[in-house]
Amino acid sequence: MSAAPAEQYELAGCGVHGTVRGADGTGLPHAALTLISMSGRQLGRSTAHRNGSYILEAPQPGSYVLIVAAGRHKPRASTVVLGDEPLSHDVVLSATSGLAGQVRDAADARPVADAMVVVTDERGEALATGKTDQRGDFGFEGLVTGAFTLAVNAPGYRPTARPVEVDGHGVTRIRIELAAGAQVQGTVRAGARNEPLPDARVTLVDAAGAVIATSTTGEDGAYAFTDLDGGDYSVVAGGYPPVATTLHVDGPVVEGFDIELRHPDE
Repeated sequence: MSAAPAEQYELAGCGVHGTVRGADGTGLPHAALTLISMSGRQLGRSTAHRNGSYILEAPQPGSYVLIVAAGRHKPRASTVVLGDEPLSHDVVLSATSGLAGQVRDAADARPVADAMVVVTDERGEALATGKTDQRGDFGFEGLVTGAFTLAVNAPGYRPTARPVEVDGHGVTRIRIELAAGAQVQGTVRAGARNEPLPDARVTLVDAAGAVIATSTTGEDGAYAFTDLDGGDYSVVAGGYPPVATTLHVDGPVVEGFDIELRHPDE
């Protein structure tokens, strides 16, 4: 059952009335309100007025579910227990907003297509995922206001993560630049026959002595490191007496950086 405008109608018996507001306290006109029984049967509908006020009748005292929805806001459902007298029940809805942006190459500003974009909340829960289009654009709707982390990754680039603050005033826009990630590939060989060495541990160390990554060779003795910044590194291979070799990365791919291991008497 629908109710007349609050300005012209006063609830006299069993029912609920109040105001629907946004998080900033402003009344939300045209918010849709639905009263249903605990079994899911619709019993009444109404629309909030210019100041956000509403009024809904109920057939009899008891427990009901009040559902409230408004454009660009997160819907809310709450249980209301109604008696013989009208119940005053105000509702506050959290605003939802949009997040959009573009992913570009940090070197030449080219759009990066098919980049994976993930939005997580402060607890690390993924709220939205998507991919960029051919222009590098992405967009998400229906996010509540707050602080989020935007993580982006694409083949051939180093992954990146950025904090972003989404407010309740339209679409928040952000531009992400991805730096190309260098790769190092090679084979570990050992013994007098210089044969590929499987299960050898290879460690990548930066110029400051910090371990960047480790890898274990496959059956063919191959190893690889990806998503590297340019600069100087050391590659340390074990399994035989360890060998450390200096490596300089100044391009997208360093191939054939082979390592030979052998005992001193071989």
